[in-house]
Amino acid sequence: MEWRDSALLLSARPHGEANAIVEVFTETQGRHAGVVRGGGSRRMAPVLQPGAQLDVTWRARLSEHIGAFTVEPQRARAAAAMGDRRTLAGLRAVTALLAFCLPERAPHPELYRRSVALMDLLPERALWPLGYLRWELALLSEMGFGLDLTACAATGATEDLAYVSPRTGRAVSRGGAGDWADRLLPLPPCLLGEGAAPDAEIAAALGTTGHFLHHHLAPQLGDRPVPEARRRFVDLLARAPA
Repeated sequence: MEWRDSALLLSARPHGEANAIVEVFTETQGRHAGVVRGGGSRRMAPVLQPGAQLDVTWRARLSEHIGAFTVEPQRARAAAAMGDRRTLAGLRAVTALLAFCLPERAPHPELYRRSVALMDLLPERALWPLGYLRWELALLSEMGFGLDLTACAATGATEDLAYVSPRTGRAVSRGGAGDWADRLLPLPPCLLGEGAAPDAEIAAALGTTGHFLHHHLAPQLGDRPVPEARRRFVDLLARAPA
C-alpha cells in the first residue's frame, strides 16, 4: 500500500529512541498517521514542526497498518509565527482543532485547501485573526454544525440581526429575540462580514462559534474536551488593545 501527497503537519511525538509518530492532513487522504523513521533526530526537529507543509509518501504492507512516512519539507511556517505570541497561538489552535475534529483517513478537500490558505496567511498578522474566524466557521460547517446567519429564525428578517440561537445556530434579529434575548448568543458584525473587525470583536465572535464546538461538536466526538490551544488563542485576542 502506498500513496503520496502534499500534507499539513498536525502533530509529531517521539516513538522509541529515534523515531516519531506524526499526524498529517492531506487533500486526498484526510487526517492520517504514520511513523517517520529518524524523526526524533535533531536534524528532523526543524522539519517536523506543526503547521509545516510536507511532501509525504506513506507505505504499509496492509491498509489498516499505521505504516511509515518519508517526508520532504516544502514550506516551514513555525518561524513566521515565532515572533508573535498571538500568531503562534493561532497556528497551534488550527493544528490542534484539525487533529481533534477530523475523522481518521476521511478526505475533506475543501477544508484542507482552506487550512493551507490560512496557514499561508500567517505573515499577515493584521489579517490573520479574521481569517481564522472565517476558517473556524468553515470547520463547523464541514463537521455538520454550520451557522445560518442569513435571516432571522423567528421573523425571516434580514436586517438588524444581533443574536444566534445556541440550539440551532440560526441568526435572530433584535425584534425577533424579544424576551429571549438574554438566552441567545451574540452576533458580532464580523460574523456577518461587516465592520472593521477589531481583535476584541473577533474574540467575542469566537465565543459564539466556541459554543458550537464545545456543546454540539465535542459531544459527537465522545465528549472529549476542545483543545486548550484554542482557548489560549482566544484569550490573547480578547486582551488585545482596542
